[in-house]
This record gives sequence, C-alpha cells and structure tokens, in this order.
Amino acid sequence: MSLLTADKKFKRFEDISPEILKKAGVKLLLCDLDNTIRLHSEKAPSCALVEWVRKCKKANVEIVVVSNNGRKKMMQRFCKPLDISCVWWALKPSKRKIIATIKKYKVKPEETVMVGDKWSTDVIAANLAGIRAWKLDHRRNLKKSL
Repeated sequence: MSLLTADKKFKRFEDISPEILKKAGVKLLLCDLDNTIRLHSEKAPSCALVEWVRKCKKANVEIVVVSNNGRKKMMQRFCKPLDISCVWWALKPSKRKIIATIKKYKVKPEETVMVGDKWSTDVIAANLAGIRAWKLDHRRNLKKSL
C-alpha cells in the first residue's frame, strides 16, 4: 500500500456521520484543523462544526485536533467551546504525536482514524502511524463550490 493511499474520501467533515464512525469501529477521531474542520481565517467554530462534534461525542467518539499549526493559544481558544483537546505543532507527516495521542486515549490503532485535507501531511502521517486515513476536500475549495 502506498503512503499516499487514503482509506476513504469525503467532501467535508459533515459527511462523516456517527453511523459511519460506529460502523467503522472508530473510537478516536484525529482531525486536522486548518482547511479541514475550519477555514484558516475562522476564529471560532462554525455552527456546523459544533453540531457535528456534539453528534460524534454522543456516539462515544473522542475527537482530538492534531495540527501542524504552532499557535497553541489560538488552537486552545478554538477547541475550548467544543470541549475537545488539541495537539499543536504535530510536525506531520511525522507519526510521533499521533502515536502519543493514541496511547494517551488508550485506544487501539484500528479504532483510530486521521481526517485531513492534505495527502502530504495528514494521509502520510496516518499511514506511517498504522491508522486509517480519511481524506477530505480542502475546505476553501469546498466553500467556493457551495
């Protein structure tokens, strides 16, 4: 299998329903931040993101933002209203912080999925860490087509 192979592809995070997560046996969902679950320019979570996180949590799926963004305080402010944790400066495609997060949440790699918009960081990092990679369309491109 190629490091650039995604297990699934979706247009947007909203297309990943709790039913899909349950069927896939996902307990930990690692999400890229910029242009995956938010536009880079968004300061606060969108209503759609708040609702999606609520539904995922109700389905017993833990969500953690894993981003290469190095702005720790900004990421914490963004994630706080969602009541989710964040890992900043992840240095993807390095697998180190992904593996540390999986261990922290005491789940198996097969119960974990990385969701992101970039082949070169998110998909490769997931494959190197031995977890599933779900590729989304870049949020900025999606916004233009809506």
